[in-house]
Amino acid sequence: MARDTAKLSAKFQISIPKAIRTARRWHAGQVFAFIPKGEGMLLVPVPKVEQLVGLARGAKPKDYRDRSERGV
Repeated sequence: MARDTAKLSAKFQISIPKAIRTARRWHAGQVFAFIPKGEGMLLVPVPKVEQLVGLARGAKPKDYRDRSERGV
């Protein structure tokens, strides 16, 4: 598998290669988070609120500990 590369521009911008955008279904205007990982960086799309609906369905609040119970 060939690695796709990109070059940092003079304006500190990077264009994501089309093969990666297409495979991940990323689109213009999408928001991303940069997460430091060792010497590199993870690029993670930030989900919209609509995509999070039902994510915690079935979660049980029993045995939940808040910060005051953890001594933080």
